[in-house]
Amino acid sequence: MEVLFNFLLGVIQGLTEFLPVSSSGHLEIAKSLFQLHNSGSESLLMTVVLHFATAISTLIVFRNDIKTLVRGLFSKEDSSHRFFSYKIILSMLPAVAVGLLFDDILDELFSGELILVSCMLIITGLLLFLADKSKPTLKNVSFKNSFLIGIAQAVAILPGISRSGATIATSVILGVDKESAARFSFLMVIPLIFGKMVKDILAGSFLVDDVDLLSLFMGFLGALITGIFACNLMIRLVKNSQLKYFSIYCFIIAFFTLIVVLQ
Repeated sequence: MEVLFNFLLGVIQGLTEFLPVSSSGHLEIAKSLFQLHNSGSESLLMTVVLHFATAISTLIVFRNDIKTLVRGLFSKEDSSHRFFSYKIILSMLPAVAVGLLFDDILDELFSGELILVSCMLIITGLLLFLADKSKPTLKNVSFKNSFLIGIAQAVAILPGISRSGATIATSVILGVDKESAARFSFLMVIPLIFGKMVKDILAGSFLVDDVDLLSLFMGFLGALITGIFACNLMIRLVKNSQLKYFSIYCFIIAFFTLIVVLQ
């Protein structure tokens, strides 16, 4: 049963990490509905594995972009790609600061706080609704915008605020081209995921005595497969201005969760 549930968590993570509906919020709702109560270390280990899987799916989908960015970062001639790499680094700073300064406080928010999750899902829905109404442009991400998008990513650490939804919506509201906004949103999170993993590994935060490797693998597999699918799908949806449907979905899930919790 646990193997099946962890695979389901992987599917939820893979879909909701890229679709703008909050992966953290959906995972908290799923854990509460299925009454899964892992220990802190076990829960953290599974969370790290699921995020690692979605990071790998991003690397697969954007492998050509990443190769170009890495080459541009060390190239003195290719200034456009070098500057884009600098913008990615700049966008990471707010989330890194929040993670380092408020790590303990944030951990307490990921403990079945479904009323908070519902309220944050409503905020996500509002952001997506506003973004969907924005007029299409051909603007690229500027240094100023990259920092503002980074602030949105830092706020999205809260469960229920969609990271992709917040960053893409902020980009589009700032006037960035929708396809460029989606690509920037997905690329900017990769260093953060791997950085968080290294931090947790060095701290030994998820060391457990008895590791269920099959459950971990099934969670990883579910997140990887659905992550690749959702990442490609999201780019098309943003480009075609279809964020309003996710806005409606966030409202429905938020109110459904509130009704269940307040009964």
